[in-house]
This record gives sequence, structure tokens and C-alpha cells, in this order.
Amino acid sequence: MIGRLQGKVVEKQAPDLLVDVQGVGYEVLVSLNTFFDVPEVGAVVTLHTHFVVREDIQQLYGFTKVSERSLFRNLIKVNGVGPKMALAILSGMSANDFAICVHNNDTATLVKLPGVGKKTAERLLIEMRDKIGDIDTSTGGAGTKGSHSAQSDIAQEAESALIALGYKPADAAKIVNRVADETVTDAGQLIRLALKSMNA
Repeated sequence: MIGRLQGKVVEKQAPDLLVDVQGVGYEVLVSLNTFFDVPEVGAVVTLHTHFVVREDIQQLYGFTKVSERSLFRNLIKVNGVGPKMALAILSGMSANDFAICVHNNDTATLVKLPGVGKKTAERLLIEMRDKIGDIDTSTGGAGTKGSHSAQSDIAQEAESALIALGYKPADAAKIVNRVADETVTDAGQLIRLALKSMNA
């Protein structure tokens, strides 16, 4: 089991990272929350990881916060929720926001996430209710945010992230254009505005 990586960010394109650890490049899938916490290419990052091994695939998932990895591990234990859906949930909301949904029995917010239907949302609330208290939702984590990008680059990065999350390219472009303005200074802020607009 690979539980932690520390190395240089070689490539960064949501939801994928390539991290160089002493000459070995690790391909890591990350949520959008982690993606925007990870520093720019060339910087050093520390990721808490979860290694998924199946007959047809071996995939490494990475998180800047232990709380996010803990929630991911609990989510994939829920019937009908695989790593892809768990990553989509963690891209659409923070671990703390998910905990609030569970405590408030809020299916309406969960069903707005890609791939999460009403039955899955209800199952998540039931099965996660006893587990959510064990998850530390503190904000402590590793990695620092990088420098701001040009507006066009920010929009393109946000669109790519939304598409990777499961939204259609046309919908992603439409929503990014709708919420983007000069006050948006980085892709993380733009993607959060886009997700909030979609979930409104």
C-alpha cells in the first residue's frame, strides 16, 4: 500500500497529476479541491494517497488533506459508489460540506453532483451517518497554492476540470463564461463559483 507521496509536480491537468519521487513518476488522480491546493509545476507537494488495485486497473488517488482521504475511503465502501463517483463528490464539495449534508439529511444538495441520483444520495446519508463522526474535517493539509494565471488560462483550466468531473463540454463552457469576470483571480475560485451556480 502506498500511503504517502512527497515529490515534485511534473504535470498538472485536472484531475491528473504526475509527481516525481526521486526519479520515479507517479500518476495520481485527485479531486478538484486537492487539485487547486497543489502548487504549480516544479514545486514540491505532499499527498496522502489511496491505492486501488483491481483486475483491470491499478490507480493511485491523492489528497492534500487527511480528512479528504478518510472520507474517500468511507465513500467507496458504500454500495454503488466507486472511486470515480467518490472523487466527483469530493470535487463538488469539501469534506466539511459533505458532513453538513449528512447531518442535515440533505439529499437535494447531493443529487446535484454528477452521477449521484436520489437513491444513491439516500444511501450515502444512511450509510455515512455513523461514519462521518470519525472523519476529521479540519482544514490542515499540505501544499501551497500557486500564482494566478491569465484569465483565458483560468477559464480553460476550469472548463477542463468540470469536464473531468463529468459535465458535458458545452455545459462546462457555458457555465464558466457565465460566472467568469475580472474579480476571479484563479481557477480554483472560478470552479467553485461554477459549481455553486450549477447547484443553485
